[in-house]
Amino acid sequence: MSAGCRIRRNFERPAKELVEAFRGIPVANIDDNCGRIAAVDASIFPLNPKARLLGTAFTVNAPAGDNLLFHAALDMAQPGDVIVLANKGSMSRALCGEIMSNYAKKRGLAGIIIDGCVRDSYTLSQMDFPVYAKGITPNGPYKNGPGEMNFPVSFGGIIINPGDILVGDSDGLIAIDPKNAEELAKIAKAYHEGEENQLDGIINRGEWPRPWVQDSLKKVGFEFVD
Repeated sequence: MSAGCRIRRNFERPAKELVEAFRGIPVANIDDNCGRIAAVDASIFPLNPKARLLGTAFTVNAPAGDNLLFHAALDMAQPGDVIVLANKGSMSRALCGEIMSNYAKKRGLAGIIIDGCVRDSYTLSQMDFPVYAKGITPNGPYKNGPGEMNFPVSFGGIIINPGDILVGDSDGLIAIDPKNAEELAKIAKAYHEGEENQLDGIINRGEWPRPWVQDSLKKVGFEFVD
């Protein structure tokens, strides 16, 4: 087996309960508790912002504009997997559209994310199935290979490993190492509940106490001029 042309059939997936622990937690709240540097680059966007993504990374590393290994992944991935197609950020060709996305949905996959282009964008925007991409073009793909399946990939500024937990919403995407997932889920959930309480105070009482603002102004040395 040589690097650049290899397929790993099996890899360790996290327990479903661990994946489900992130359901309903906004990506922003998770990222806030990961140093605010863990999210995928902002160039990757959801075709349908209402279709939330939650699943396990099934990684594909493909040459720019080529989806041969992507087709293989559609048959090999398991329900609950998210196909992660690393395409070197190429915007030259669409690597999937309506047909492939519907097939993925029918097989019980949890989503598709591509650091390249898709087509049939209007249909994808109406589907209750999460597809994230970097752009849109009608140009179709090549099917030549080579590529790698289920090895670490560079995707949108971060490294995604097979088996990572992926969470996506209208703000973007984040990948979570299962080793850190249990603790992070608890922290992010509590953080989200705290923000919900803040929002309730703003909407219902017009209150948002932030003493740190005045403390920071004093620390910096701002002068107040009437």
